[in-house]
Amino acid sequence: MKKIVFLFVFLLIFVGLGFFVYLKSTKSQQIQSPLPNFLKKSDNSEVSSLDFWVPQLLGFFNLDSETPLVTAKSVLVYDLKNEEVIFEKNPEKKLPMASLTKLMTAVVAIDHKREDDRYTVYPEALVGENTIGLSEGEVMSLEELLYGVFMYSANDAAETLAINTLGREEFIKAMNDKARALGLTNTNFTNPTGLQGDGQQYSTARDLLVISRYAIENYPEIVKASSTSEHHIPETADHYEYYLYSQLNLLMTYPGVKGLKDGYTPEAGWCLITYFEGEGQELIAIILGSEDRRGEMRSLLDYSLIKLGVNPPPQS
Repeated sequence: MKKIVFLFVFLLIFVGLGFFVYLKSTKSQQIQSPLPNFLKKSDNSEVSSLDFWVPQLLGFFNLDSETPLVTAKSVLVYDLKNEEVIFEKNPEKKLPMASLTKLMTAVVAIDHKREDDRYTVYPEALVGENTIGLSEGEVMSLEELLYGVFMYSANDAAETLAINTLGREEFIKAMNDKARALGLTNTNFTNPTGLQGDGQQYSTARDLLVISRYAIENYPEIVKASSTSEHHIPETADHYEYYLYSQLNLLMTYPGVKGLKDGYTPEAGWCLITYFEGEGQELIAIILGSEDRRGEMRSLLDYSLIKLGVNPPPQS
């Protein structure tokens, strides 16, 4: 009998110690949200010491009778107001991101803006199908190029930013350094445009959520350019005149959509990051590898608003 009592007491002590260790470990794994001060663009150099903002994922594909059926390979919808995921599908799957790349291109270009604000167009910048039609020798401003990057997903504008800011190779290195500074271990850049390459340019919906939130909260230039539906760049002594019209899906057809970036390559499929702000709600929704990014994004926004108790806007 004494032996049984001794074993019982020993077992209680062992379980108690285990529970104490568990509590200590969970306390040390704090999630900071919204973005902590060290992620402000003025202070992100101490990469090794950062305690990163990490969105808490659901860990499963949420499915109910109202869940939209999506062809996208990866999806993530995040509620910024309540700090929670509304919908996810393979949010940590590494995939090509096409021109969603240009979101990081813009961040790095703004971080390292030229003092003279003069960006010369060189022949090597005139690449890809999506361009605003820049010509060799023109000189543009950072703001003008950002409008091209976000409204027209212009590859010539993105390459011009990279070449003039740090030089192309150093610029790409800075993009990856920024990704590491934000704690993005599943993202890699090999060019500033997102055009198909060697298969080594990729990200995840989870990482793109972090980039998107960081950009929205720290770079008003990006929000302004990506939320503009049309923009006129007048002719100057340095460059021609340009009329830009946004190609961003849902910007003009879904009330509350404020930007952010779209993309497509045969390798990546149709990709889209949407920033929604309206009806007292604030959402970031990300689609990678879709066959119908516009239709699926609308369905995801409708679904998310209904979940939040808000009537979605009528079809237009």
